[in-house]
Amino acid sequence: MKMRTEKDSLGEKQVPAEAYFGIQTQRAVENYPISGYRAHPHLIRAMGMIKKAAALANRELKLLDNKRAAAIIQASEEVIAGKFDDQFVVDVYQAGAGVSFHMNTNEVIANRAIEILGGRRGDYEVCHPNDHVNFGQSTNDVFPTAMRLAAVILFDDVLQSLGELERSFARKGKAFDHILKSGRTHMMDAVPIRLGQEFSSYATAMRRAADVLRQAQEGLRELGLGGSAVGTGVNTHPKYQKLAVQHLSKVLGQKLIATDDLRYAMNSNLALSVASSALRNLGLELIRISNDLRLLSSGPNTGFAEIVLPALQPGSSIMPGKINPVMGELTAMVSFQAVGADLATAMAVQAGQLELNVMMPTMAWNVLHAAEILKNTMRVVAEKCVDGITANEARCRYYANATVAIAAALNPYIGYAAAAEIAKESVKTGRTVTEIALERKLLDEKLLREILDPYRMTEPAPPIEDVRKKVRNAAS
Repeated sequence: MKMRTEKDSLGEKQVPAEAYFGIQTQRAVENYPISGYRAHPHLIRAMGMIKKAAALANRELKLLDNKRAAAIIQASEEVIAGKFDDQFVVDVYQAGAGVSFHMNTNEVIANRAIEILGGRRGDYEVCHPNDHVNFGQSTNDVFPTAMRLAAVILFDDVLQSLGELERSFARKGKAFDHILKSGRTHMMDAVPIRLGQEFSSYATAMRRAADVLRQAQEGLRELGLGGSAVGTGVNTHPKYQKLAVQHLSKVLGQKLIATDDLRYAMNSNLALSVASSALRNLGLELIRISNDLRLLSSGPNTGFAEIVLPALQPGSSIMPGKINPVMGELTAMVSFQAVGADLATAMAVQAGQLELNVMMPTMAWNVLHAAEILKNTMRVVAEKCVDGITANEARCRYYANATVAIAAALNPYIGYAAAAEIAKESVKTGRTVTEIALERKLLDEKLLREILDPYRMTEPAPPIEDVRKKVRNAAS
């Protein structure tokens, strides 16, 4: 491999001649061979947007000459387009605050700008990573801006997948709305419910989780770009902050807000904590629902078997014909990871000191990783699982009629104690509540069947007054 020699404040080092990154990136690659994971593409994209916005603002303020600014802007646009993703080689676990990743960005853009200006990579007299690409900036305001921006972008994708899953559940809610089944509380028989009502509730859960994610996005839009080293704006023009954020909003195509307290935006990562917890809460809902789907589909002969999940692959290396609820299992495992990522983020968020929290690379990696895997999981679960679910109507109907909890419908008419006696006999003998109630002739058969109609129990319904009157008259 051909090499070029670069120099920084610590001395000289060899860098691959064809690389767009430079000496500080090379040091980081050598110092942090930790995970093998690289920055999320949206974080790289966000960095490119920031560098473009900064160059536009500094050119407008006449702090950066037109030729260099134009080259930096073009190079930044190519970074945004993903052209140089392979040049972002710093491990996600690196020195604090994200200095190494930031310098990786500055060097890639500088070397590409040098090419655009007719120079050779590494000739930083033409365009310098610090003096030109990073003019008026610091890792301490750029990296927190980048991770917020990347999360805003990725949350749009998460919300799209979440919307697909919500719609899938809603469609099943409508398709299954006529199917009666037994409800279950404490994992025991409860009063009847409709299968469609269960699936509609899953759609509502996804909609509520989406609302929380959108609220978190709003907090991420408040940016501290322009704070420079400690939130005082040192080495920046008085108009730079507002101009840079205005340009960044245009580059992104979404409204962003220049914070009114640069110190707060630098030393607090509340917005990342809120974003992370929104993903955690989504994960918790997905775990709960995936557990339900696995229970409802358990069997086929020894479980609930109320629904049938699509058969996606053989489920056992030893038991022929076994099909497992693989998408439910996947959903749970991914969501566990999102919950764990939130804990790591929380530990990083609380670990700041004074003017800066240096643990930001951990926040960025965990929030973006959790968002990425949840986004992908929800998309495949909607497509490969929920859309293909069918109902075992006969099994559902059997459970709806067999549950002893329908005795609760008798409470307003014969009282809790008498209804409990019927329920106990049903459990003891295996006969249905309706059979036993009819046998005891406590009420007129027609009215009794109306009271014990499982479908009637799945919606609020007023007491049947003529029955109540007969009961009161008999008692008197």
